[in-house]
Amino acid sequence: MPDERHAENAAETADDERGESTGASRADTGSETGTGAEAGTSTDEHEVATTRAPIPGPERARRLQAASRRVAIASAELIIIVLALLILGRVIGELWVILLPVVLGLLFTTVLWPGTRFLRHHGWPPALASLVVLLLFLGAFGGIIAVIAPQVVGQVEEVADGVTQGLEQVQEYLAGPPFNVDDDQVGNAVDSIVESVQSNAQNIAGYAVTTATTIGGLLINLVLALVLTFFFLKDGPKWVPWLAAQTGPQAAPHVAALSLKTWRTLSEFIRQQAIVGFVDAFFIGVGLLVLGVPLVVPLAVLTFFGAFIPIIGAFVAGGFAVLIALVDSGLTTALIVLGLIIVVQQIEGNVLQPILQGRGLNLHAAVVILAVTAGASLAGIIGAFLAVPVAALIAVAYRYGRDVLDGNNPEIADDGTRGQLTRDATGTHLVREPADTTPGS
Repeated sequence: MPDERHAENAAETADDERGESTGASRADTGSETGTGAEAGTSTDEHEVATTRAPIPGPERARRLQAASRRVAIASAELIIIVLALLILGRVIGELWVILLPVVLGLLFTTVLWPGTRFLRHHGWPPALASLVVLLLFLGAFGGIIAVIAPQVVGQVEEVADGVTQGLEQVQEYLAGPPFNVDDDQVGNAVDSIVESVQSNAQNIAGYAVTTATTIGGLLINLVLALVLTFFFLKDGPKWVPWLAAQTGPQAAPHVAALSLKTWRTLSEFIRQQAIVGFVDAFFIGVGLLVLGVPLVVPLAVLTFFGAFIPIIGAFVAGGFAVLIALVDSGLTTALIVLGLIIVVQQIEGNVLQPILQGRGLNLHAAVVILAVTAGASLAGIIGAFLAVPVAALIAVAYRYGRDVLDGNNPEIADDGTRGQLTRDATGTHLVREPADTTPGS
């Protein structure tokens, strides 16, 4: 019993101590609360600004410095690349007189190589086969000009009369409501045009001289391109081994593979556009013939060659056809011709182009338009003609480099071989070897 009473007294003593402690803490809390209330005025007078932004981590400065360094390095690399491209463009511009015949010669070679290869496979000497095919090409081109020229000369007077009648109709239309333009006003407008032409006669003469000089330069480039075409046809198979021989054993397979890919792309472009141009020229020519529009053959030939400037060329050739139809046969026939051209272009764009581009250039229409626009602004008609094949070759080189970086081995052909250089008593040759052969072995 004494032990139980002693335990109860100890428990009561502990409870009393806890109560006193609790009371003391409440008193302290009340005291702090009171102090805060008394300091409320001071807090209002000196309000502390707060933000939700986190406190900077210990690694922020180091990471910011590293990121800034990477941005600076990338910017410097970009500036160097842009400067290199500008220098390359300047060099190409200075050497354009030499490069243009080379490029035209390569394009002509893609057209004439199948025939030359056929004759060479049947025992013809390379020089003779190249010369015969080139002469046949010139004969065919001259024959086309011989067929077109008489029609143009014979119908140009008719077209000119149609233009005169069209202008008279426009004048009569302007003389009536709602314009009510009298003959004196029309005469004054014509006189002002004549005076403007006379006052700028010197400039016009300068433009004529410039145009004649340009045509003369184009003819010289054309002759040089034909001469180079002969040599490309005669010595064509030797070019790739020669290019590969200028590099080392490691680069030779890539040079050979990239050369063959660019050649196939260039040949595919010429073949594709020739098919598209023939289809366009055939259907538009038949439509113009049925409608009785003059200059059918020249317009069809213009449509064919316009196909080699994708999108833009077809638009310009179609515009000429509609204009001739409007001048010669009136608005109704012109609208029918416009509808015919739109239908043919839709068939080309939705049927022919997807089929051909599936194994061809693989360029988006926006890229084609931008390339043609840039080429035309830099080098006129020649630039517009060369813009798409150049863009296609750039795309081929880019894809090849991308495959190399990805480790896809684009130099290996579908049969598991790659080009490699070998040498014997007759010279250096490019042969196909299994892909697992060590380069240079």
